[in-house]
Amino acid sequence: MPKSLFWTRTDTAGAEHALFDDGQGLAARGTMLAVDPVPWTGRYQVSTDPAWATTRVEVEVEGTGWLRSVRLERAADRWRVTTAEQGDLDGALAAAGYAPAGLPGTDDPDRLADALDVDLGGSPLFNALPVHRLGLAGAPADRSHRITVAWVLVPSLMVVAAEQVYTSLGPGRVRFASDTYSAEVELDGEGYVLRYPGLAERIDPR
Repeated sequence: MPKSLFWTRTDTAGAEHALFDDGQGLAARGTMLAVDPVPWTGRYQVSTDPAWATTRVEVEVEGTGWLRSVRLERAADRWRVTTAEQGDLDGALAAAGYAPAGLPGTDDPDRLADALDVDLGGSPLFNALPVHRLGLAGAPADRSHRITVAWVLVPSLMVVAAEQVYTSLGPGRVRFASDTYSAEVELDGEGYVLRYPGLAERIDPR
């Protein structure tokens, strides 16, 4: 992979390191770490077509006494979702005083039919998918796009259809909104997150 980016989490102790090639769409793999709600390590791979529509995502998340994985594959305007689970994440959450996480994957893949993007919770890299696909990095201000994404929650790896709105705010800035939440995200010249308030900041080599 010819490129690499590193973010530190600002909402909790954690980080993400992504290796990628964006010569024709995106091919990337990365590692995520976080301590909340229980300490976990995640590994992912993501591929898009040349227009940056997501075609495949694989995620594996592991903590003390448990491991979960999910794979999403899009073909013929349909998503196929495959999951696996070992150990007891809900048991680890209960021991830490948290509610159960639910099962990985989705009961109804057809609800994802309109999704061209996957959003992996807590990952700044995945914001680049709609930003590039919609051409928002250099778009004029106040251009909005309402999209449906396949949102992968972590650490549960539950997959839900979510409506999101991306609005260009001029070069290098977009507003991300979902339900009542919104954030103004700073981008570099290639459309990757520099600063996502309340989530992460990019750390560049010294």
